[in-house]
Amino acid sequence: MGGLRQLNPATRSLAIAAAVVIALLGSAFAIGRGIAPTGDPITSNATTPHSPDQPAPSGAPTPDGSTTTPRQGDGDSAAAPDPTPSSDYYDEGTRRTTETSAVALTFDDGPDPQYTPQVLRSLRTYGVTATFCVTGENASAYPELVQAIVADGHTLCNHTWNHDIALGSRSPDEIRADLTRTSNAIHAAVPGAPIAYYRQPGGAWTYSVVSTAEELGMTPLHWTIDPRDWESPGADPIMTTVLDGVEPGSIVLLHDSGGPRQDTVDALNQILPELTARFLVTALPPGVT
Repeated sequence: MGGLRQLNPATRSLAIAAAVVIALLGSAFAIGRGIAPTGDPITSNATTPHSPDQPAPSGAPTPDGSTTTPRQGDGDSAAAPDPTPSSDYYDEGTRRTTETSAVALTFDDGPDPQYTPQVLRSLRTYGVTATFCVTGENASAYPELVQAIVADGHTLCNHTWNHDIALGSRSPDEIRADLTRTSNAIHAAVPGAPIAYYRQPGGAWTYSVVSTAEELGMTPLHWTIDPRDWESPGADPIMTTVLDGVEPGSIVLLHDSGGPRQDTVDALNQILPELTARFLVTALPPGVT
């Protein structure tokens, strides 16, 4: 500024004004480039809340089966990093539709001596087969119910030993041991029955659990429609969510254990007449032994 003092007042004023304009233009250019005035990148602290019942971090599944984190598009030039075993949400390869025009009903957390027989009875009445995602603990406690499920032509799915939502954050060896123990308990009840699918409790998918399930010959199974029947909202809300949201290829998430499930049983008896009138409703393919 020493040189400016030597100028006459009018010239000095013009010089100062020019310097201010240049500084303002420079700041605007920096902000447009995503750079804060300090030279640091501009970042957002916004976060997306997720349900405590879907404990996965960013990317956690929403009730309709979508994710909160956008996937990389085909037109993006930067390649996504190779996945590594971790507790980060990862659902690549999970099955979310029947991949046909049929609709699939799935029942989690059983079998249960109070509710599973009622579900089986309703399905039998309408000539529907479904997919049962059973826990090893319950399969071991109620082998006769696993036998009844298979005898009625339903498909089996591994659902961990005791509904471990955090299983995906454990080591691959721990995941493998849990899934193997569960399949062994199922096979103790129904030797040789195919177990073609694995469903992660809470939908808390990680690379480790997806890859381990595939390594053991099971397809990771997600869903399309979640009426949140585990909250016991009443039969009518469950029925409405399912019938309003269902479309060809839908996989519907329901529960026959894990808490009071009479709402689900009652809703099922309302759902099945309309659902079977609109769609082919059948179990997912059981795979091979």
